[in-house]
Amino acid sequence: MPKSKRDRPVTLSKTKKKGREHKETIVNSIRQAAEDYSSVYVFSFENMRNLKFKEFRDQLKSSSRFFLGSNKVMQISLGRSDSDEIRPDLHKISKVLHGNAGLCFTNLPKEEVERLFNEYKEYDFARTGSIATEKVELQEGPLEQFTHEMEPFLRKQGMPVRLNKGVVELVSDFLVCDEGKSLSPESARILRLLGIKMATFRLHLISRWSPGEFELYGPGPDDSGVESS
Repeated sequence: MPKSKRDRPVTLSKTKKKGREHKETIVNSIRQAAEDYSSVYVFSFENMRNLKFKEFRDQLKSSSRFFLGSNKVMQISLGRSDSDEIRPDLHKISKVLHGNAGLCFTNLPKEEVERLFNEYKEYDFARTGSIATEKVELQEGPLEQFTHEMEPFLRKQGMPVRLNKGVVELVSDFLVCDEGKSLSPESARILRLLGIKMATFRLHLISRWSPGEFELYGPGPDDSGVESS
């Protein structure tokens, strides 16, 4: 019986950050998943939230396995050409592993995977550097949603406030953020205090592989915040 491609040695000499042993563990896990599951998807994400992603992953743990981290290590695991791929045409998956991308190995039907990814959406507070999705401006006058103890903190965020008979008061109109502009650290903090969520954590399918099939869905947004799984 011919030797499995999954048993081929790989060179990881240039991936030193977390140690060779850690990288080899990931390689072996991905190669095993390629044999254990019926299909694999590449997905991208925007506004990554680690806790929310963990919840999504846990919902599918009985049927699927996810990998996030170094694209190079994932590419090496699958094979980057038809000469070193571990299963026929899997190197095509490697070619679309760029930017903020991950792998989902699953036994779920294609239609179910597409539905789960397309419907998944979680709103959260935007972080520093995110682009404001709307203009937020506070009008001069009392800010009764804030307690008097918060007045010094609000002033540190650049808000023109004072205490008037124990009530926090804006002495002039204040622009928190402008639509389409990058959020400053102060703007992000104020939006959180106001309870305004401008970030949406989404997952986007890029491609799908199963034996004898390869399909491209298209590129997804590329955003910061890769976190290992």
